[in-house]
Amino acid sequence: MSSLRELGELEIIRILEQTVWRSPRTVVGFGDDISAVRLANGNLAVLKTDMLVGSTDIPPGMTVRQAARKAVVASVSDMAAKGVRPVAGLVALGLPAKLTKKDVLDIAAGLCDASREYAFPIVGGDTNESEDLTMTVALFGTAMKEHLVLRKGARTGDVVAVTGEFGSTSAGLKSLLEMNRNPKQLPGALYEAVFKPHAQLDMGLKLAASGALTASIDSSDGLAWSLHELSVASRVGILIETIPTTTAARDFGEKYGYDASELALYGGEEYHLVVTVKRDKFNLARRVSRGRLKRIGTVTRDFSGVRISQQGRQTEIPRKGWEHFKR
Repeated sequence: MSSLRELGELEIIRILEQTVWRSPRTVVGFGDDISAVRLANGNLAVLKTDMLVGSTDIPPGMTVRQAARKAVVASVSDMAAKGVRPVAGLVALGLPAKLTKKDVLDIAAGLCDASREYAFPIVGGDTNESEDLTMTVALFGTAMKEHLVLRKGARTGDVVAVTGEFGSTSAGLKSLLEMNRNPKQLPGALYEAVFKPHAQLDMGLKLAASGALTASIDSSDGLAWSLHELSVASRVGILIETIPTTTAARDFGEKYGYDASELALYGGEEYHLVVTVKRDKFNLARRVSRGRLKRIGTVTRDFSGVRISQQGRQTEIPRKGWEHFKR
């Protein structure tokens, strides 16, 4: 019998998907950033849950307040990618007995920080004792089916675009995990990326409402992984012309010998949106985003994964990113 480390997260999800009962009311099930079921009035109930585990998701130096806020941000980011505003949230906490009352107050404060930032209430949840600190955030929202932006839907000729630049989180995590740096030693941009991430909720809502998008995903598992997910879901190829890299990542790479493009492609935990846009509506999408949306490539007809064109040559971008159990 295979171990979980041999299976990996994706195979575990596949097993679950093939086993659980699927209701006829299910509109979006496994395989996207959210799930959705049809309500009696024809609208969709849009659901999202994400889990933060202390030993794998909380880097050195992150407070439990920051971790609790991050747990909410991760779920909000997936709702943002679909163009859905969260209406309410539930939080299930697994708490080690060694934690103190102050820790619980700090967790509550972090949850409150995020719920106020994204303007929805946390209305309940569950608590239990556990060996490792866990925070599971479940969000609820509603949408009309035609307004939901899924991973599938990209078409030949669409523009591939992102809502920001990449690499700062990866550089910050390498500083903390591989170089054993104190968080206070991090440059401001790297500290902000790791300890104070932001979901692009307003951006996602505006872009979805514009009608310009054909597909969308958040980049929390890495830019390269997200591009491959769009490619597979839509059965199209993606040709990248540029890798949007932060100044902080480039500076870090030059100083410590890292490839800034690798940091940008394969880092993860950066909550930008990766979208495909109708070619004739890209200017509209740019206006809606107030110029923040950046073109990085094009959707191609041939279903051949993700490639980059540089100096007249095309090379494959490997499908790498964060996957639980496979480390």
